[in-house]
Amino acid sequence: MMTIKRIAIAFILPALLVLASCYRGGQQATADTPAAVQDSVITTARLLTMQRTAQYTLVSIGDPWKGGVLHRYVLVPRDSVLPDDLPEGTVVRTPISRALVYSSVHTSLLNELGAIDVVHGVVDKQYFTDSIIPAGVAAGRIADCGNSMNPTVERVIDMQPDAILLSPYQDASYGQIAKLDIPLIECADYLEYDPLGRAEWVKFYGELVGRREAADSLYNAVVAAYNDMKRKAAAASSHPTVVTEMVISGVWNLPGGRSYMARIIADAGGRYLWADDKNTGSLALDFDQVLAVAHDAEYWFIKWTNINSLKDLQGAYDLNKEMAAFQNGRVYVCDTDKTHFFDRIPFHPEVLLREFAAIMHPELFPGFTNQMYHHID
Repeated sequence: MMTIKRIAIAFILPALLVLASCYRGGQQATADTPAAVQDSVITTARLLTMQRTAQYTLVSIGDPWKGGVLHRYVLVPRDSVLPDDLPEGTVVRTPISRALVYSSVHTSLLNELGAIDVVHGVVDKQYFTDSIIPAGVAAGRIADCGNSMNPTVERVIDMQPDAILLSPYQDASYGQIAKLDIPLIECADYLEYDPLGRAEWVKFYGELVGRREAADSLYNAVVAAYNDMKRKAAAASSHPTVVTEMVISGVWNLPGGRSYMARIIADAGGRYLWADDKNTGSLALDFDQVLAVAHDAEYWFIKWTNINSLKDLQGAYDLNKEMAAFQNGRVYVCDTDKTHFFDRIPFHPEVLLREFAAIMHPELFPGFTNQMYHHID
């Protein structure tokens, strides 16, 4: 027998699905932007601008694929009267209190900002490594809304989110979720290739959850630490050559020369061997192509799992033994299953910078113990 809740959902869902908006959910404001809007408080991020006024905060996210604007938000305090002359964009009442979150990157950040209680639902729960989320799902405090490609809409409606945090992709439609009258927060931070630019998105998330001061403080601390280590590394007497990653299933995916990883290697005082490449994403090469350029690389940094020795590395692909870094014992591996690398590094690039700088220039960082990368022999 269908429960009363299921009957209600059966009637409510069709109505909700017709409440689509041109900005993918949320109440829309349509007036021109008032002249009182101040300059953006964002200084480094290339895809994000954020302008604060006495009545609201205007956030604009650039479209990394087609240019122009991907999404514009008008953040209005929840306890204030909604102004009549808001600029165009999706209205989000802040602080949000019940969010559906697609990525562990953002739940980890919310936890650091002291706003983990905002998370009331997740998708792809198996990818959340922080114990807080699996424990919350098991206890029923956090809803399991299925998988990110096809979330369970009834569960989403049942949890009554006031925002959905997800990562955009080119020509994204988001399926039925996009048709609900719930603001979709398109978290494009992962598309920033400047380390401090990516970290600066913390200001946006802090604004969303009412942790502006905590977010600004966190970002300022990251910038200070990053720039301090960058200055130290720039003064190093040597700048060793570097190659990263490894061949997997016949393909060696390397960071492009204008990528996030290439920038951090340079700031750590290393010479990335593809630094002249113009790509901000990855290069898909075969082993011979990499060997031709990086045979003599002095350091080799790898992100992978279950590579705990040079024997393991050779077992993964026999010709790895041909690399000079292999022969000279300068291979360092980050086990992404154990280190929470993908959750922590986006908003803490200073951690990765310190790792690389301390490995390549130990004399500048005496007594430092690596958290992410470990030496294998």
